[in-house]
Amino acid sequence: MGCFGCTGGSSRESESIKNGNGNTNSIRRKKNHGPGVGSSACPKEGAKNDQFLSDAKNLNLNCDWKKVSKSGKSNGKEVLEFSFEELIATTRNFRSDCFLGEGGFGKVYKGYLERINQVVAIKQLDHSGAQGIKEFVVEVVTLSEADHPNLVKLMGYCAEGNQRLLVYEYMPLGSLENHLYDLSPDRKPLDWNTRMKIAAGAARGLEYLHMEMKPPIIYRDVKCSNILLGEEYHAKLSDFGLAKVGPSGDDTHVSTRVMGTYGYCAPDYAMTGQLNFKSDIFSFGVVLLELITGRKALDCTREKKEQNLVVWARPMFKDRKNFSQMADPKLQGQYPTRGLYQAIAVAAMCVQEQPGMRPTIVDVVQALNYLSSQEYVPNKPVHGTSASSRGNDNNNTCFEVNKSNEKKHCEDKGITETANEE
Repeated sequence: MGCFGCTGGSSRESESIKNGNGNTNSIRRKKNHGPGVGSSACPKEGAKNDQFLSDAKNLNLNCDWKKVSKSGKSNGKEVLEFSFEELIATTRNFRSDCFLGEGGFGKVYKGYLERINQVVAIKQLDHSGAQGIKEFVVEVVTLSEADHPNLVKLMGYCAEGNQRLLVYEYMPLGSLENHLYDLSPDRKPLDWNTRMKIAAGAARGLEYLHMEMKPPIIYRDVKCSNILLGEEYHAKLSDFGLAKVGPSGDDTHVSTRVMGTYGYCAPDYAMTGQLNFKSDIFSFGVVLLELITGRKALDCTREKKEQNLVVWARPMFKDRKNFSQMADPKLQGQYPTRGLYQAIAVAAMCVQEQPGMRPTIVDVVQALNYLSSQEYVPNKPVHGTSASSRGNDNNNTCFEVNKSNEKKHCEDKGITETANEE
């Protein structure tokens, strides 16, 4: 696929595809386009959240109010409504020393909410940014229904006037992206065990969306910047503004506008607008490759043939002799050889070009749960010796790359900017 001019950032586009380095290739926004999640619980009715109800109504959102009690609880989970004044006080009027970062939705601030006695992260919608009311409503609706240890918890929201804010549990270690790239000299890179733990945790969160949510949800935005880390590197998926209800019955896909991030977006979805659960699997495979290689999904600072991670990796999958060259140099050879092979095999299956050949999330979780359970005890690197030939290996294999099918998938067909109507 093509590579566009590179700038910093990793924000998400709601009505567009952006490249992995932050530049946007816009598709004009269509007003009042229906949200991705069409049937779910919403916050309780009441005078204070009339603005939220108005937002949902304007988007033709089908809210099932019977699922929500007068206490504001949905499926036993309470989603609070906060006043803008309360959030101003929490962030000390959004002071710069409370600033955590910025994404497609807007700026994120850290604060302490006395009402719930908890440190939180607060995202404030930037109306001039990539996202809007639609993503705000979909995020609230999706997380009101979700309850899983590998999904970030939505504490509440604010909808007053033109202000839209989301309040989440605070994830002290930030995003996975911040632990893989552009590390300062005093920061220690993630070790092999931690990488496999993060991969397994993120996969379990995706499994919950695909297999346990009712109706099942396609996440549509799997990427390193959306995987947040808590204490002991506990991984949680975040940012559900692009979430979409998956196909049901005999349907194999849902037709939708192409939305996502260059480098992560499945080529079949990008070219046809046909979205299915295997679209998420491709994106997850890219994240797994990032964890293994330490390379960005799309990196315009590299030589042209190495800019796209999947395009670079596919020829490498053909021969195990290449696998040690794929390992992140920051690991300094400290990884189990067979564990590396198995992890690469899982990633290779996930990023196959044909969606039908990718594994289900259940298979991925089973493989990564196994890999994360095999603790690797690092050895001291020996100068001039490949440390990848040492380590705690075992003879179990999670996935074997299907070599007869691999040859069909060594060319990347690129990403198209064509918008398909939902």
